[in-house]
Amino acid sequence: MDTEQTARLLEPTPDHIEARLDAVIAEDEEVLVRVSADMAPDAARFGDRWLAMTAKRLVILTADEEPLSVPVDEILRVHTEPLVGGGRLEVERRDAPTVHVPYTQSLSDKFSEVARGLEQLRVGRPFRVDSALEAMRCTRCNRLLPERDGICPACIHKWSTLKRISAFLAPYRWKAVVMALASVITTGAELAPPLVIKHLFDNVLVPSQDPSLPADLETRFQLLGFLVLTLISIRLVSWGAEWVHGWVAVWLGARATADIRSQLYQRLEILSLQFYDKRKVGALMSRVTRDTGRLQDFLVDGLPYLVINGLLIVGIVGLLLWMSWELTLITLAPVPIIMVWGVVFWKRMRRFFRRWGETWSNLTDRTAEALTGIRVVKAFAQEGREIGTFDRLNRRITDIGVQTSVNRTIFFSTVTFLTGLGVIAVWFFGGQEVIDGKMSLGTLIAFYSYMFMVYGPLEWFGEVNSWMSRAFAGAERVFEVIDTVPESFDDDKALRMQDMEGRITFRDVTFGYDKSKPVLKGIDLDIQPGEMIGLVGRSGVGKTTLINLIARFYDADHGSIELDGIDIRRIRLRDLRRQIGIVLQDPVLFSGTIAENIGYGKPGARLDEVMAAARLANAHNFVLAKPDGYETQVGEQGNRLSGGERQRVAIARAMLHNPRILVLDEATSSVDVETERQIQQAMDRMVEGRTTFAIAHRLSTLRDAGRLVVMDEGRIVEQGTHAELMQRQGVFHDLVKMQQEASKIIAIAE
Repeated sequence: MDTEQTARLLEPTPDHIEARLDAVIAEDEEVLVRVSADMAPDAARFGDRWLAMTAKRLVILTADEEPLSVPVDEILRVHTEPLVGGGRLEVERRDAPTVHVPYTQSLSDKFSEVARGLEQLRVGRPFRVDSALEAMRCTRCNRLLPERDGICPACIHKWSTLKRISAFLAPYRWKAVVMALASVITTGAELAPPLVIKHLFDNVLVPSQDPSLPADLETRFQLLGFLVLTLISIRLVSWGAEWVHGWVAVWLGARATADIRSQLYQRLEILSLQFYDKRKVGALMSRVTRDTGRLQDFLVDGLPYLVINGLLIVGIVGLLLWMSWELTLITLAPVPIIMVWGVVFWKRMRRFFRRWGETWSNLTDRTAEALTGIRVVKAFAQEGREIGTFDRLNRRITDIGVQTSVNRTIFFSTVTFLTGLGVIAVWFFGGQEVIDGKMSLGTLIAFYSYMFMVYGPLEWFGEVNSWMSRAFAGAERVFEVIDTVPESFDDDKALRMQDMEGRITFRDVTFGYDKSKPVLKGIDLDIQPGEMIGLVGRSGVGKTTLINLIARFYDADHGSIELDGIDIRRIRLRDLRRQIGIVLQDPVLFSGTIAENIGYGKPGARLDEVMAAARLANAHNFVLAKPDGYETQVGEQGNRLSGGERQRVAIARAMLHNPRILVLDEATSSVDVETERQIQQAMDRMVEGRTTFAIAHRLSTLRDAGRLVVMDEGRIVEQGTHAELMQRQGVFHDLVKMQQEASKIIAIAE
């Protein structure tokens, strides 16, 4: 997304509102913003309210009130204030009451942009707003979406989804052709036996008085043998076709699902962190496993069943009409009732499937969290609490499953009852025709066989619909991730930068994880190549967020960040990240050996390179002290290593990566004094010649930083060396004094 686009935020406006706006706004004034609020002025009820903004004025009106026009040069301040369930746009005026425009939470992002744009006009800056806002409601049915910019489950279009699923079969089209031919042969083999049985009854077992038919026993025995051999041959052909069809269907379903799963995981790997901020990891794991599994079930079982039985029904209805159109009408009489009721019933059942899927995702996510944090659970003796939470979600899944099963039982038993009435009617009316000599017994038996071949698939019509509903709901959840715009690692239009000096410039950067609540506000900062910057401030002021923007884990909402004079959004992301090394407070290690974890940042690294990086990180000695040395397994998330050991492995990994820009985020905050000394020595070697950003809880560790940048409430409030800032006795001085007092209290307590 272009985060600094000079766009207009213009919503479709009712004619009567537009006419009233035109009466207030001069013709030579360009409308920059035209949006609606959804709360009445008193915020006590819902109500439409419109805002229009030009470079000269802000106009606010409702359908039954006079427009309020506020000149921009009379505005003192514009900001949004979060409230319970929503927020409020506040426009402070000179010598006039403040204007309040309340809105619900769903419009918070939009009014954050309105406030930003109006503030830009007030101070004379270029007007820039982000017009690409995330949707919270479906544009078709206006229902709330399960998640922002998500898929509306009520508006899933089955056939477009099926077409998209089928596209994954395209690389295997010849096998699909083989499966289709096998389906046709299987269908023909299913249709033939009742016709053979008809001849068996009419010509062999109960021959009529027709003189053209054989009457002697020998001929009838010969015909019996021939018809039996014919049935055996048909069964052999059917067996072979079903074997081929089943094997190809399983192979195709497995391959197509594997391709979908692979594409899904590839997309998950290249999506931005902003995507993960809005979603739970367990829910995403559910899409990779459960949703793709349901899709495979449909491709392997549901789709072939639908194709074969669809062909069967068409062929059988044709044969039934050929035998007796009157009995055919009687046979098909329950069908419209079954189909209409099935559509209504399974549409209702989709709600159960969605609830089941959401609850299952919650259960998966909660279980993953509890097991990942099992040490915390045990440390606080909260096993009972976690078991209770699991049981509650498990019972909810069970209740939904029971409701689903009960409803399915009612549906299928009713369908069986209706088809049973059709069978009785055919026996009654068909029996009369046999007695009257209008129909042979063999024809009635064949008709009866075909009738059950029609009713069987119809009874399972709802089950196929169920398969489709579950599979398509899962497919849409998968495609929603696949369709999400990823980070562009290899954009052909992006600039390639293999070598970088390391100069970083922030120009009026504003950013918020929630656009309505900025974390960074108007950051201006220039860092020279090789300079070490210490970021200082209370928790939550935006230090780590600043680092995240440098690595382009997120893009700034407004303003720009430049690397060597080039906007980082124009640099190829792969090249940018290759020049950045990050050491976190809680380093993440992957299951594998110490050598594999150190070499993670440089695939194919030789062992001597790994060992050299470990020596620089003061990790070599503790690695050799372990029985398996560099082949020591670190365990899940490195839980077999101590905190200091994990930290030094992470430093070695960053050193082997050899970045031009280094980020140290609280790298020594959770280790003992001796380990901190070793880590500090390693970091001192590491920062030489590199542009470095260091965040540290212990402010004394930043004495060697070339410059300290002090942040407060998302803004830079002070800059300078440690000594300079202490002399100013400002925010940094207060932080140091607070920390010194806290250290004294701890020392007394000990």
